[in-house]
Amino acid sequence: MTNEFRLGGDLTIDRLGFGAMRLPQGGPGAPARDPESGRAVLRRAVELGVDHIDTAEFYRSENGSVRANALIREALSPYPDTLVIATKVGPVFGPGGPRQGTAADLRPQVEANLESLGLDRLDLVYLRIGATEPPRGESLAERFQALAALREEGLIRHLGISNVDAGHLAEARTIAPVAAVQNNFHIANRDETAVLDACTQAGIAFVPFFPLGGGRAGTDDPRLVKVAARHGATAHQIALAWLLALSPVVLAIPGTGSAAHLEENLSARSIILTEEDLADLA
Repeated sequence: MTNEFRLGGDLTIDRLGFGAMRLPQGGPGAPARDPESGRAVLRRAVELGVDHIDTAEFYRSENGSVRANALIREALSPYPDTLVIATKVGPVFGPGGPRQGTAADLRPQVEANLESLGLDRLDLVYLRIGATEPPRGESLAERFQALAALREEGLIRHLGISNVDAGHLAEARTIAPVAAVQNNFHIANRDETAVLDACTQAGIAFVPFFPLGGGRAGTDDPRLVKVAARHGATAHQIALAWLLALSPVVLAIPGTGSAAHLEENLSARSIILTEEDLADLA
């Protein structure tokens, strides 16, 4: 199975990328991270061949002092021609916490990402709906139409959708091409297999967020530990290799604020799981 994927049919990227959510802050309630450490991790990621970075304007520390998009711009601009930066819009954050934005909220959000990243056009923009589980039965048509209009204006190259079910994907595809789907999916949470199957059939990228469980699901499953021992690898590396083995359309974007953890994650590229491994992990 190839280690590369053609996103939207025209952007060739490595299937193992980097998620920027953990750069500003280690997790809920944690202090803001040192900005220079974040910039160093980003520079190291690109040195190690990462050409797909997933971010969002709302990825920031709780005090607002450290922001993922600013770190990306400061560390990597002017950007390499081969670097693809994906971002997402949809949620609106206020004193009462996040709420779902309307179609009218999307242009300001896209423009904010363009400004903070220092770009004239965004490579990939996901419409994020719901929280961590797809809001089943809820239409995304009006919001996706608004994003499609911004794509026609030239502000966005490719469109994606996030936190969706198969019905949302079918609905979105009647409006505009969908280049990628980003859902909560990992070895301990396979609820969205139907969406993965639909993406595989259509050649659409399927990008699990929380590819290692996001701290909410352990990777100490005895099956993972068994396969990891067989390969002389960590359970995290096997969890990433398992995702990449599922389908040629899967892109993994593990995130971290640690250069050592980054290198460990990226080493999963070289792990080839056997039929025995996959059977043990099924």
